[in-house]
Amino acid sequence: MTVILGIESSCDETSASICIDGKIKSNIIANQLVHAKYGGVVPELASRAHQQNIIPTVDEAIKQAGITKEDITSVAFTRGPGLLGSLLVGTSFAKSFALARNIPLVEVNHMQAHILAHFIEDPKPQFPFLCLTVSGGHTQIVLVKDYFDMELIGETLDDAAGEAFDKTAKILNLPYPGGPLIDKYAADGNPKAFVLPEPQIPDLNFSFSGLKTAILYLVQREMKADPQFLEHRMADLCATVQDRIVSILLNKLKKAVKQTGVRQVAIAGGVSANSGLRKQLQEMGEQRKLDVFIPKFEYCTDNAAMIAIAGYHKFLQGDFVGQEITPLARMSVG
Repeated sequence: MTVILGIESSCDETSASICIDGKIKSNIIANQLVHAKYGGVVPELASRAHQQNIIPTVDEAIKQAGITKEDITSVAFTRGPGLLGSLLVGTSFAKSFALARNIPLVEVNHMQAHILAHFIEDPKPQFPFLCLTVSGGHTQIVLVKDYFDMELIGETLDDAAGEAFDKTAKILNLPYPGGPLIDKYAADGNPKAFVLPEPQIPDLNFSFSGLKTAILYLVQREMKADPQFLEHRMADLCATVQDRIVSILLNKLKKAVKQTGVRQVAIAGGVSANSGLRKQLQEMGEQRKLDVFIPKFEYCTDNAAMIAIAGYHKFLQGDFVGQEITPLARMSVG
């Protein structure tokens, strides 16, 4: 029996998961509400909260899986990318646990883990497939040839899609985290109420900085005519913003399908929980006869189940690391 303890601490969620023979048995996430009043994640506060949360989170994951710590055969942890202070907490705990139990240690690339979340439950994609990975810090198109053979074929040149959502929410005076709120308001709005530009970026790369500026200018212009503009047109504005961000993402994904000939497409990362993106990707798949894979909501945002499943496949390959391993704030998916 192969029992993997997965540890995720790349940003502001402390998470632990147990994977037994490739099946996720628990996935515990401790959120950090302290950041809401600051309008974003404060790295020092995140690190301190991880220190407080990691032991009870791991303990609950073990209990929920119905095992004991003696049953664990390997520890998998997020090495990066992420906030260095947060990564240090998870890495240090994983190293200590593995050393105390004399069991193998597995490092996991956080962005690869988001993609491998598709192998937690059926239906699972077949290799090769294209994955649009979208989060607060990353926007990438990845050609996935095997579990750990991934080629980055497109990425953002500036801001990520999740960052565009969150910074737009600030412009609209919405509380943090703003992305889910934009999604909520968009459900009642007209996505064609306003006109927003689509950045003309070559190849398969993205850019969202110009779009954020266009949104800011739109709001400033409309508020001069109507000081209550945000109150009166919030739903329409959110729907328009969401529709444009989603169209930028999917237009590039369509281009990637055409260039590579790969007919299986997937999404991953926190923004893959967005209802507009999920719906339009499904429609794109039906129109173009593509096989589309969309993860469950609980596997979209940062979670340890994706770390545990990635660690399981690395364990099968005997891909272990030693106690000298250190976290990395930046890591390439490829």
